[in-house]
Amino acid sequence: MKPRETDLYTPIKSFLEEQGYVVKGEVGAVDVVAVRGEEEPVLVELKLGFSLALVHQGLARQKVSDLVYLAIPKPPKAKALKDNTRLCRQLGLGLLTVRLRDGFVEPLADPAPFTPRKSPKRKVRLLREFARRVGDPNKGGTRGGLITSYRQDALKCAAFLKANGPSKGTNVAKGAEVPTATRIMAADHYGWFERVERGVYGLTVKGHEGLAAYA
Repeated sequence: MKPRETDLYTPIKSFLEEQGYVVKGEVGAVDVVAVRGEEEPVLVELKLGFSLALVHQGLARQKVSDLVYLAIPKPPKAKALKDNTRLCRQLGLGLLTVRLRDGFVEPLADPAPFTPRKSPKRKVRLLREFARRVGDPNKGGTRGGLITSYRQDALKCAAFLKANGPSKGTNVAKGAEVPTATRIMAADHYGWFERVERGVYGLTVKGHEGLAAYA
């Protein structure tokens, strides 16, 4: 039998009553309203799946109370649930999941003001890549085959080898103006370089193709 939103109501009602709330369904436009003494009322919106419409409902209920929860059946995929939980926290919404087979309710997020935790390392990495990248080779929205500063340096090394033939890493570093040339050619992430002898690198067929592709 296909689940209905009303299947969520009884488990949610029991969950809140166990915490001392008086619970009533469909009060005004709200699916579930729970009141405990003089405290701020708890509002819960029920849906069979997480959606933008559900989020909009939750945000609208924040005009009435700071304690707003979204409730959905527990989904099979943990990745989507993790992302949606993070979104709820960022929006100051609570999130409850209901295991329909036995009515188990699991609170994943509680309504609270949210302050993003900054990552100084990521900021430094972002600005370093911005500063090192030559020009603006990528259109915003591009996903595959991005021209990063690393790829630009690899292309400089490849161009030098194409013009000069197999060369020592130190010569490539100086001639191509890429201080990390030896490291780039040794790592060979793109399959463009081959070691001809110790400290000397040449360009592979794939390297020639890479130069042509990114010309």
